[in-house]
Amino acid sequence: MTALDRASAADQILRPWQDPSLPVADRVDALLEELTLEEKVGQLGSRWIGNDMQLDQGGEPEDDAAGPLNVAPMQDVFTASGTVPFEEAIRHGLGHLTRVFGSAPVTAAEGAAEVVRLQREVVESSRLGIPALVHEECLTGFTTYGATVYPAAIAWGATFDPDLVERMAAAIGRDMRAVGVHQGLSPVLDVVRDYRWGRVEETMGEDPYLVAMLGAAYVRGLESAGIIATLKHFAGYSAARAARNHGPVPMGRRELMDMILPTFETAIVEGGARSVMNSYCDVDGVPAAADSWLLTDLLRGEWGFTGTVVSDYWAVPFLATTHQVAADTDEAGVQALTAGIDVELPDTLGYGQHLTERVRRGELPESLVDRAARRLLTQKVELGLLDPGWTPEKSVAGAEAVDLDSPANRTLARELAERSIVLLDAGTALPLLGEGRPEPRRVAVVGPCADDPRTFMGCYAFPNHVLPRHPGLGLGVDAPSLIDALRAELPGAELVHERGCDVRSEDRSGFAAALQAARESDLCVAVVGDLAGLFGQGTSGEGCDAEDLRLPGVQEDLLVELAATGTPVVVVVVSGRPYALGAVSGTAAALVQAFMPGEEGGAAIAGVLSGRVQPGGKLPVQIPRSPGGQPGTYLQPPLGSNSHGISNLDPTPLFPFGYGASYTTFEIDDLRISDAEVPTGGEFTASVRVRNTGERAGEEVVQLYLHDVIAQVTRPVLQLAGFARVRLEPGASARATFTVSADRTAFTGRDLRRVVEPGDIEVFAGASASDLPCRGRVRLTGPPRHVGRGRRLVTPVDVEPAPGSGAALQGGTDAGQS
Repeated sequence: MTALDRASAADQILRPWQDPSLPVADRVDALLEELTLEEKVGQLGSRWIGNDMQLDQGGEPEDDAAGPLNVAPMQDVFTASGTVPFEEAIRHGLGHLTRVFGSAPVTAAEGAAEVVRLQREVVESSRLGIPALVHEECLTGFTTYGATVYPAAIAWGATFDPDLVERMAAAIGRDMRAVGVHQGLSPVLDVVRDYRWGRVEETMGEDPYLVAMLGAAYVRGLESAGIIATLKHFAGYSAARAARNHGPVPMGRRELMDMILPTFETAIVEGGARSVMNSYCDVDGVPAAADSWLLTDLLRGEWGFTGTVVSDYWAVPFLATTHQVAADTDEAGVQALTAGIDVELPDTLGYGQHLTERVRRGELPESLVDRAARRLLTQKVELGLLDPGWTPEKSVAGAEAVDLDSPANRTLARELAERSIVLLDAGTALPLLGEGRPEPRRVAVVGPCADDPRTFMGCYAFPNHVLPRHPGLGLGVDAPSLIDALRAELPGAELVHERGCDVRSEDRSGFAAALQAARESDLCVAVVGDLAGLFGQGTSGEGCDAEDLRLPGVQEDLLVELAATGTPVVVVVVSGRPYALGAVSGTAAALVQAFMPGEEGGAAIAGVLSGRVQPGGKLPVQIPRSPGGQPGTYLQPPLGSNSHGISNLDPTPLFPFGYGASYTTFEIDDLRISDAEVPTGGEFTASVRVRNTGERAGEEVVQLYLHDVIAQVTRPVLQLAGFARVRLEPGASARATFTVSADRTAFTGRDLRRVVEPGDIEVFAGASASDLPCRGRVRLTGPPRHVGRGRRLVTPVDVEPAPGSGAALQGGTDAGQS
């Protein structure tokens, strides 16, 4: 009789770990007592079935891809040498099944059938019938064939809209749960420190508070659907030297604690995340996968995290092969387990049965195995996998009817795309269909991003992540290109298309045709930017780092020559990172930034260009003026900003953090601060009035910034402390009131303890980091106050229509809104 047969026997007496009436902790205790040491170790591993690197029978990989088409670092190396047959991997049980849906193009029904097959094998080989957790990637939507491709995370940052991000994550989670998935490897909470890093597109921007609010919202949405959200990459990954993927991070503990870690803490405390994934990098010489201070002392001891820590793919063997802090993979497993990694992904290499031998030889405390197994088994119990009625078939019930790219999903994707597009400069050309402006009769649409909808998608979108290995299958979703969307948007105009050049090629042979098309047109729309890929196969994405911030290939040269034709040129940048636009901003008739807006990006961009869509996106990263001049982010102490007379390099951006124009106008004024003095344990309110002074309804993002005038360590000149997205009808006004706890001024002092110091705090409010018409000051009084767990992480905001102002509608506010 198999384990499943035993579980389904009508006369079976429930074992304690199967009894839903008992507390979860009691069920897990009982199960741990029953498990052998080998079975407990088995729960700490994973298996990636289908990781075979085989190409579709339709042909060879497309484009100029060099080397193996990996979807994880050194995937080909570990596939060839490090994996074992499935039956051997599950002999003593299994913790996770890796990417059943995300490794090859399968339908929802096919993937569900494979989940059932694999789960049945896992359960039937397990003495106690313990299923595995199924995890998948979900950064731009469920990373599987035919699923909705939402905008990339950097575009979420441009929305400044946590409520919208939460709704998107809930939709992603529902789709995943319906086909038997339990855990999603998102969101990315890395804070951008260098725009050249390839994974900027996976982040939500360069400000810890913005990333924290959006990240916590994503977690709430995913967890609301019953999917375990996984925070990554913990921690410091985005600050690698020279922005090189996996590079060492030359960062001190103070910067790590103030700029990098708050996003993770907030997503745990405010979002309820149940899993964390380690970073690949080392910080000040200590790899995250072996850092017990990070994974145990801080994460669990100080923050109270009780979920699981899962390794990034092959991060455990990397301790031996790339970091060289372990003699071999077995020793790497001991180091990672000791530091606090509970489950090794995507395959079991360092967490094999050698751990049982070490325990029996007295070289490894069994309590470390128990600690990790307890955390994973707790989640299996919480998810119902050990309840008496659970079966592999029931876990995917209804999967055949699931539409992974439903109309509701697409509507949500369109809303995100529209809200994320940033109008940098309407110039003389936008909106194309504005009042008093004749519709252009002939429009030249040029540039490598005009006719390729893959440029709208991030590197973890299935069409860019997996389908390059299957070139005969197309995109798997309906994703109109911008040229197609413009044809629908401008039915009365003749559109002429010329690519001009490819995204990263140095070939200029297409310039002549593009320039001729521009000369013969009333208007030119030039669409330039990125094509996401992996490990050097794109211009943005994991392992696709940039030497500088010049547009890839010869795209900037194309823009310069187009401007010289005399035809007005509207420049649309579709990218995963900000590029330096100083060389083209002065000659462009308009500038638009679209951060990889997903499958609905074409219609969204076309709507902004025509004026049908009112642009309301704000920059989550600055737009540099020149390709060099690091550092680029706005979070700098005084000497990190423009230091007149000290350095000849000026890092002042072309467009600042938080900036975004509109087809209407807004005014932010009348700052009111509740108290001139508050104790270091108190709070104050700061409110401003925002008015729509234009002729169209629109949304403004009111931004609150703080500055600590004098502190024991250098502090940023400005730092975002709160924000609210407010929708207003023409002539209407509203008042946004921020409740600011003194905790929000805390920083890590010289003794590496977080402190609220007495002294003056400058308060700024406005529409961007450089447009702050409202300025005030609050004095914190009393003794210095050390804060930690339980401190206020959020600045709540209320938005109320101003009396007698007419209609004022709240669009979206930060996660602390009351």
